[in-house]
Amino acid sequence: MRRVVVTGIGAVAPGGTTREQFWDRIVSGKPATRRVTFFDATQYRSQVAAEADFDPVAAGLTPQEIRRNDRYGQFALVASVEAVTDAELDAGTWDGDRAGVALGSAVGATMRLEEEYVVLSDHGRKWEVDGHYAMPFMYSVFVPSAVATEVAVKHGAHGPAAVVSTGCTSGIDAIGLAAQQIEQGDVDVMICGGTESPISPISFACFDAIRATSPRNDDPEGASRPFDAERQGFVMGEGCAVLVLEELEHARRRGARIYCEVTGYANHANAFHMTGLHPDGMELSRAVDEAMAQARCNPEDIGYINAHGSGTKQNDRHETGAFKRSLNGAAYRIPISSIKSVIGHSLGAIGALEMAACALVIDRGAIPPTANLTTRDPECDLDYTPLVAREAHVDNVLSVGSGFGGFQSAMIFSRLKEL
Repeated sequence: MRRVVVTGIGAVAPGGTTREQFWDRIVSGKPATRRVTFFDATQYRSQVAAEADFDPVAAGLTPQEIRRNDRYGQFALVASVEAVTDAELDAGTWDGDRAGVALGSAVGATMRLEEEYVVLSDHGRKWEVDGHYAMPFMYSVFVPSAVATEVAVKHGAHGPAAVVSTGCTSGIDAIGLAAQQIEQGDVDVMICGGTESPISPISFACFDAIRATSPRNDDPEGASRPFDAERQGFVMGEGCAVLVLEELEHARRRGARIYCEVTGYANHANAFHMTGLHPDGMELSRAVDEAMAQARCNPEDIGYINAHGSGTKQNDRHETGAFKRSLNGAAYRIPISSIKSVIGHSLGAIGALEMAACALVIDRGAIPPTANLTTRDPECDLDYTPLVAREAHVDNVLSVGSGFGGFQSAMIFSRLKEL
């Protein structure tokens, strides 16, 4: 089996629109959550979000790129440039026919589609919309595959291109797909990750209806509280992370800097319920067990767990049960944290942002904290790294994701070692 390594990282996130700003923010433990500024949210139960202070012009996008891409597509272009630059790849160091793209997104061009519907329907007054008023790039905005096309064109990647949409595991699953394509020999390089810009009225209405988001509007910075006894739901976020994955020998031949190796990945559908989870964590533990088997890791080899940690009671209990089920007694000794406490839950992008964080944990020797974890929940009795980051030498990092539709994913990054 060909080995796969991470050689580049790019990020756009709340509280930091570059890789270094993203890392500094999550390690600081200072939440980037605030009251919604993108639209008037006063009619909603939850009025808080983690918004990125993103300027596409300052980020280097052309007027044409801005015009034809929704915000989530703009994120992907900017993060991909940062990742490819970080990997020191260019036309002279790779074969475009042996490079591909895999990006995850749960809801696609939510913001632009809602804006266009408002125009076409005259603010919802017309049942039959008038297509003559649609923007010229409406088709590419509407079709989710366009984001992979844009990134592929940007970098001259002529290999396989795909968009993965598996709810909140989309980002981690896109990285998993990319790694598998390199392992199989289809390509040598993959630009992969997840991107999302869901902070819009329709998204807020959907999550309000099922009471999944936090109503802690009087304390926006304290609204995202994974594993805390006083948690009330997740806080919606946005953002993007893009990783450059390479076949190990391809990276070595060109002298690339290697962050870590992708050693394990598994995805399972629970085939149980659209949103419901068993509290014992059975479904998620299957993915964890399989990823650990691929990585040849024992429980005591795991140095850090990046939790899904959405801040909903159901998910936090499910995860806690899964870690105990898969890791046995070691579960109590492994530091765990949720960066959603700082940057919110960006749906299909968050899994990629979490994997970017995992690569940086191995590279930088620090574990980000879980912000706002001040009141212990007896049902979440593991070491969830409250409030303050820790220095740590970590060789193997486990990250997990859970998504509506019953998707359960796990991935392991490891410090590169010779076999």
